[in-house]
Amino acid sequence: MRKYGFNFLWMFIWHEGQNPQEPNEKELDFVAEEGFNFVRVPTDYRYWIRDFDYHNPNEQVFEYIDSYLEACMERELHMCLNIHRAPGYCINRNDIEKHNLWLDSAAQEGFIFQWETFAKRYKGIPNQYLSFDLINEPPNIGQYGLTRENHADLMRRTAESIRAIDPERQIVIDGLGGGNIAMPELVDLGAVHSGRGYQPMAVTHYQASWWSDSADLPIPVYPGTNWAGAVWDKDTIRTYYEPWLAVQSQGVEVHIGEFGCYNKTPNDVALRWFSDLLSLYSEFGWGYSLWNFKGPFGIVEHGRPGVVYENYKGFKVDRELLEIYKAHRISSP
Repeated sequence: MRKYGFNFLWMFIWHEGQNPQEPNEKELDFVAEEGFNFVRVPTDYRYWIRDFDYHNPNEQVFEYIDSYLEACMERELHMCLNIHRAPGYCINRNDIEKHNLWLDSAAQEGFIFQWETFAKRYKGIPNQYLSFDLINEPPNIGQYGLTRENHADLMRRTAESIRAIDPERQIVIDGLGGGNIAMPELVDLGAVHSGRGYQPMAVTHYQASWWSDSADLPIPVYPGTNWAGAVWDKDTIRTYYEPWLAVQSQGVEVHIGEFGCYNKTPNDVALRWFSDLLSLYSEFGWGYSLWNFKGPFGIVEHGRPGVVYENYKGFKVDRELLEIYKAHRISSP
C-alpha cells in the first residue's frame, strides 16, 4: 500500500432525490498524469438502500461504482471502495441511523451483506485495481457501545464473509477513534490498517464549523501549537504515530487513508505542517491519500489565506503543496 492519491466524494452523502455523481475524468487524468496511483471513494449506503431495508439494495446504483472502477482501471489507478455511512454507524450524524452497528445484529448482518454483495459483484478484479475499506473511522472506545472486542469481532466476521466469496480481496480497516487509534488486536487479520493525518487538530481543523472544539481556538502556528497537552512539531507527530509503528513492526501494512488541513489555517502554516507530516510518512514507508482533490482540504482551489495558485492542466493548483505532496512518495518494493 505504498499508494498515493486522493479521496473523491462522488457518492459521499446522500440527499433525497439525488443521484451519485459521475466520475470526474478530467480530475482522474490529472491524478494519473502527475504520477499518483490511488483513489479512495467513500460512499453512503443510503444511495442504494431505502428505509433501512439492508438486504434489498437498488443494484442499479452500483453501476455508478462500476463506472468509478472502470475509469480508475483505464488509468492504472487503484480504487479503494469505502463505506463511509454504514447500516448503524457514521462518524457524521450517527443519530439518523435506526440501528447501532456495534450492538444490533440487524445492523451487523446488514453491514456484512453489503460487503458480500460487493464481493460477488467485483470477484476476480485484481487487487492491483481494487480494495475494500470496510468502515470509515469507527468511534472512540466506549462511544455508541463500541469496544475493541465487538469491533474486532465484526471486522473478522466481515473479512471472513468477503474471503468466502473472493478469497484474495485486499481488505482495509480504519483505526478506532475516528481512524486515530491503532489496532494491535487485529494484526493477524491480513488487512491493511488505515490511519489518519489530522493531528494536531488545532492546526488542521481551525474554525471547522462541524467540530465544536474549534470554537475560540487561536490562529494556529506550526511548529509550536499547544494542543492536547503537547507542543506540536515534527517530533510530537512522530511520537503520536508510535502505536502505529508498533503494529507495523508485527508485519501489518499501514496506509493513511485520509489527511489534510482545512482552509481557514494560513497557507504558510499549513505548508510547514504538510512538509513535516509527509516526510514522516516517507520515513515510515507509508502511502497516503489527501482529503480531498478539489475544495477546502484539497490541492485545487482550497482557499487557504495566502495561497498563490498556478493555472495548471485546467485547474487552479496550489503548486507548493503539489510539489510537497509529490516529493515524499516512494516506490513500492
